[in-house]
Amino acid sequence: MDRREFEGDAGTPLPDFTSPGINLGTVAPALGISVNRQPDYLEYDQKGRGIIVTMFANTGIAYLTGAFAGVAVGLGEGYMKSPSSRWRVRVNSLLNHSGRLGAKWGNGLGAVAVIYSLYEGIADQLEIDNYVPDVIQPAAPVFAGFMTGATFYGGAGPRGALLAAGMGMGMVGASYVGCNFMGYPYGSFGFLFL
Repeated sequence: MDRREFEGDAGTPLPDFTSPGINLGTVAPALGISVNRQPDYLEYDQKGRGIIVTMFANTGIAYLTGAFAGVAVGLGEGYMKSPSSRWRVRVNSLLNHSGRLGAKWGNGLGAVAVIYSLYEGIADQLEIDNYVPDVIQPAAPVFAGFMTGATFYGGAGPRGALLAAGMGMGMVGASYVGCNFMGYPYGSFGFLFL
């Protein structure tokens, strides 16, 4: 046979695999045979990312933001509180203060992001938007802000927890007003309550 005969051809056709003892539905994808003529689709979450994915994303961004802010403040504090003007002592003071504050602020904001993301996911799963009046537009973030503040400062007593819960709700409310004022849809940034 001449090779030019099969130049545009994909090759010899596949043999007939029909057999009473073989279920082609289980073997067909490996052989390139399509038994199911309908396309396969992946599951898609209509509401967006899942609770765990959102929690990891929020925690990572919050930790890095807190760490960088803590390092910046720590550098200034280390420079101002250096016990000596010698270069080695000053560098040591800068490193100590920036490392301490960077870790402290990063861990604090990361923990807040974990708590907030879990409460917001729970509120979304329970669909609390259906149970509150339309006056409270983003009900899940408001609930999450309130509960995050109450949980994070729960050890400070009821007064401290209530104050922190009010601050959490205030942060969500301020971000909602700020987003509307700047013309961005609320939640368009995809990070915590922004």
